[in-house]
Amino acid sequence: MFFRRETPRILSFDDKIGALRNLGFETAKAPNGARISRKGFGAFVKEGPAGAPEPGEPGLLMGEHIAGLVDGGYQKFFLTHDNHKVPALAEHLKAIHTFQEDLYEGLGLPSLYNLSLGSVCKDHLYDRVKDRDKGVPTRAWE
Repeated sequence: MFFRRETPRILSFDDKIGALRNLGFETAKAPNGARISRKGFGAFVKEGPAGAPEPGEPGLLMGEHIAGLVDGGYQKFFLTHDNHKVPALAEHLKAIHTFQEDLYEGLGLPSLYNLSLGSVCKDHLYDRVKDRDKGVPTRAWE
């Protein structure tokens, strides 16, 4: 007998967004993508090259806006584009982490190590940034 493998079906962007509804996410059309939300948190997902989903930074839903997570040095805050700050509580950080993990899993994207450790901020510089120590007279490995 000959066994034939089924041709893998490549899901379109709309199919992947539709699959998120089965995981309890609410979806709404947005320019160049979709707005995904669940339990008070949301993110915009853009359609990338070849229909691949590109999720943006998740945040707290504040009306029609998504407040991004920023690091205040001593505490994390949710910041809207009109500079309204809301302190991030421990349950917020746990919930946004769960939201992001479920979103990546639902879209079929890989779970990245630095994202799985906890909450990350788009404005914070993390270790291993290329040429982060440029201008230092001697680098540790030289």
